[in-house]
Amino acid sequence: MTKHAATPATLFLARHGVAFTEHHYEYVEHGGTAVSSASLGVPEHEVVKTLVMETDKGEPLVVLMHGDRKVSTKELARVARVKRVFPCKPEDATRHSGFLVGGCSPFGTRKPMPVYLERSILAAARIYINGGRRGYLVGIAPAEIVRVLSPVLVEVGREE
Repeated sequence: MTKHAATPATLFLARHGVAFTEHHYEYVEHGGTAVSSASLGVPEHEVVKTLVMETDKGEPLVVLMHGDRKVSTKELARVARVKRVFPCKPEDATRHSGFLVGGCSPFGTRKPMPVYLERSILAAARIYINGGRRGYLVGIAPAEIVRVLSPVLVEVGREE
C-alpha cells in the first residue's frame, strides 16, 4: 500500500481495502467545490460534497451530493421520514463527524451516521471526495461508497 496522508478518512479507506488517489489543492474559505474542481481540472459534477445535516429531532445524517447541485431538504426529509432536515451549524457538524467544515469526509466519522447518496453519483467513472482535511480530496470509484458505507440512494439533488 502506498504511503498516504493519515486522516481518520484515509485510515478507514485503507482498512476497507479501498483504492484511492490523493489530490491536494489550496483551500479557500467558503470556496466550495468550485475551487477544488478548478484546481484539480475536473468537472464540478464529479466533486462530491459531504454535507452533515440534522433532523428536527437533532439526529445527524450525512448527504453526499454533486458539487454543482444542492440538496432539496424538503425532499430529503420526506425520504428520511422526518418533518425537517437542515444543515448543521459548523460546530455541530464537527462534533458529529470529527472533521472541520470544509474538511468533512463520510469515511471515518467520529460517530456512525446514516448516509444518503445522490443516486446519479454512481454513474461517474471516478469521483473526488473529501479525504478528511481541508484542501485534500481522494479520488475513488463511486461504487466503493456503496460497498463500505451502505448508503440510502436518493434523488434529492437540485440545480444550484
